[in-house]
Amino acid sequence: MKFTAQQIAGILEGEVVGNPDTEVSKVCKIEEGFKGALTFLANPKYTNHIYTTKASITIVNKTFIPDQQISTTLIKVDDAYEAFSELLRYYDQAKNNKLGIEQPVFIAKSANYGKSIYLGAFSYIGAGVKIGNNVKIYPNSYIGDNAIIGDNTVVFSGAKIYSECVIGQGCVINSGAIIGADGFGFAPNSNGQYSKVPQIGNVVLGDFVDIGAGTTIDRATLGSTVIKDGVKLDNQIQIAHNVEIGKNTVIAAQTGVAGSTKIGAGCQIGGQVGIAGHIAIGNNVRIQAQSGIARNIKDNEVLQGSPGFNYSDWNKSYVHFKNLPKIIKNISEIEKKIDGNN
Repeated sequence: MKFTAQQIAGILEGEVVGNPDTEVSKVCKIEEGFKGALTFLANPKYTNHIYTTKASITIVNKTFIPDQQISTTLIKVDDAYEAFSELLRYYDQAKNNKLGIEQPVFIAKSANYGKSIYLGAFSYIGAGVKIGNNVKIYPNSYIGDNAIIGDNTVVFSGAKIYSECVIGQGCVINSGAIIGADGFGFAPNSNGQYSKVPQIGNVVLGDFVDIGAGTTIDRATLGSTVIKDGVKLDNQIQIAHNVEIGKNTVIAAQTGVAGSTKIGAGCQIGGQVGIAGHIAIGNNVRIQAQSGIARNIKDNEVLQGSPGFNYSDWNKSYVHFKNLPKIIKNISEIEKKIDGNN
């Protein structure tokens, strides 16, 4: 797809400085620009590249005034970074604007689907499934019996949504994600073995939830595992049965949340964090990468370490952690002097 500078300026409500008929079909970094590509300048550190970039069009802030000759066509906007992000979203939507039902697919007779949907080849739509309008389900995806998928949701190739699960509107389920697999429920028996506890609940995703590639969200033993509106989960995250995650919380890759833990709204959780089961984490909590959380956390706490404790205290303690060998040596020398004096 090709776009002219004038068309892009129309989308962004920007002003063209240069040739309005300049065409682009790709995007690039400003320092790696090439003919036919679009880039942007938002960080002043990269200003020098605008005078040498080969990119055909560059989005800049309205305040930018070149002090050297430039060859790239400019589009001036209020906020270059936000405008470029908006354009990427527009481009992504246009690129992925697939419609229709490819063959072969399996659609159960009792399944229902809305208008303007896309079903990729080899996808499976089970009995009683309800799919909203403008939903896109890419090839090799599995939608289990009685699952519900809201309007404008995208399910990428190879994702699995198990039976009875509910997916809200405007969600993105990336490749390899598994929504609704059995929770890790086993009970020891008299023979020293473990008997499986049936997991008969489901998973409920709110609206505008993003699920990363390879992330797994287990169905509840009873009731629902709940991911509320606006939650963003990175790749390769494990969410156990009966967990609840509040609105607009974001969690980075390789984090694991054990069963029945409640996480509040607006939290920011770094990568490789381990969170124990049956605890409550408040709203607006920040947890640094590789921390271990095994206790209830109040609203607005900032934590680091394993077990995690106050971030400010952790930073102060770290000064001593890294100096432990020197501190121990000093203590040993003091003890020797005391012993010598005695």
